Amino acid sequence: MIKRKIDNYIKRYYETTRNALLITGARQIGKTYSIREFGKTFKSFIEINFIEFPEAVELFTGAKSSNDILLRLSTITSVPFVKGETLVFFDEVQQCPDIVTAIKFLVDEGSYRYILSGSLLGVELKDLRSEPVGYMGIKDMYPLDFEEFISCLGIHETVIESLHEAWRNRTPVDEFVHGKMMELFRLYLIVGGMPAAVSKYIESNNLQAVMAVQQDIIRLYKRDIAQYDPNNKLYIEEIFNLIPPELNAKNKRFILKRLNEHAKFDRIENSFLWLTNAGVALPVYNVEEPKMPLLLARSRNLFKLFQSDIGLLACQYAEGIQMRIIKGDKDINFGSIYENAVAQELVAHDIAPYYYNNKKQGELDFVIELDGKVLPIEVKSGKDYETHRALSNIMDCDEYDLPQAVVFNNDNLRTVDKVIYAPVYMVMFLEKNNTAPTYYKVDLSGL
Repeated sequence: MIKRKIDNYIKRYYETTRNALLITGARQIGKTYSIREFGKTFKSFIEINFIEFPEAVELFTGAKSSNDILLRLSTITSVPFVKGETLVFFDEVQQCPDIVTAIKFLVDEGSYRYILSGSLLGVELKDLRSEPVGYMGIKDMYPLDFEEFISCLGIHETVIESLHEAWRNRTPVDEFVHGKMMELFRLYLIVGGMPAAVSKYIESNNLQAVMAVQQDIIRLYKRDIAQYDPNNKLYIEEIFNLIPPELNAKNKRFILKRLNEHAKFDRIENSFLWLTNAGVALPVYNVEEPKMPLLLARSRNLFKLFQSDIGLLACQYAEGIQMRIIKGDKDINFGSIYENAVAQELVAHDIAPYYYNNKKQGELDFVIELDGKVLPIEVKSGKDYETHRALSNIMDCDEYDLPQAVVFNNDNLRTVDKVIYAPVYMVMFLEKNNTAPTYYKVDLSGL
């Protein structure tokens, strides 16, 4: 059984609100599985899948009220509706946009609880977000992050907490534990976070079988490209296929000329956006300066494009690379693979990653906003990780006044001046602090 962080999120959500919840994300990342597990906590669980049961789409056509919708629903399921103890699950809602509008009335009626799931393939998420404000929350879901992965493999939470404490205190990890964690991280680079691939590894330890699962998922994504966007499918698929070689190039920035000698970003922007909204690609945009807020300094047409899952990326490289990666073969360029894993981890933690490139100062792999400050990040897969010209230039710049930086690498944790040299698996501890409430009261006494 694969445990996910989102399981606790869903549980807490329904303990604190009567609203519905829409869980979005790419195909095959485990949305339906997590929702079904949550459904087991209700006396009655009703599932409507709009792909498997397209006739259900008609239920919401011409319905005049919530009672009308509920009456129609009761005609297509034998599961009883128990007031206050029923969860209704609408799956693949991209096939039935009307359900998003109907949710407002169903939540208002109040007899039952509702949860929705949809793949972003072919979905204009902004349209969904604009509908039932105040009646439905939206949560993005991603492949398993590294902490979820090692938990599924049997690493106890006490070990993870000891690693977290080392990160907080900036102290080295026990060398034996560090070695095992690096081995697990290299395994994660191969298996990745797609639940089917993780399950296949747990049951078989067979990397070839894992790769077969991953290749099936890639084929599924390509079929979805053809199905959902027939007008742009050739561009979209070509961009998708270019992600691995582009990341492996010396300049990891996505070069449009490799797509088409005369390509202009304005003409193919929708293809990039489609892949992003589909959840199968992660764009990391360039910022002109490492200053808050990074979003305002973002360049629209300068970006790196990462794969949404590191395992899917690795399986697109040459066969036989799996064992060489796990063993840490020095002849392999790990740079792009490490960077993809870091980008994936940041996005899974709701942290927007950017990169910085300046002709005079050089290029930083990532810059992020964390705890109200800009944090520069370098990702190094070799032994010369203390050589980082761009990072040194940025940290020495009084104008930016950056308090600290992180260099993720293969060695144990240590700190030199304002730079934290941390083992790459500790990227799992970069998280937003969303727990503390923010209060502010205007003093009107002088008016």
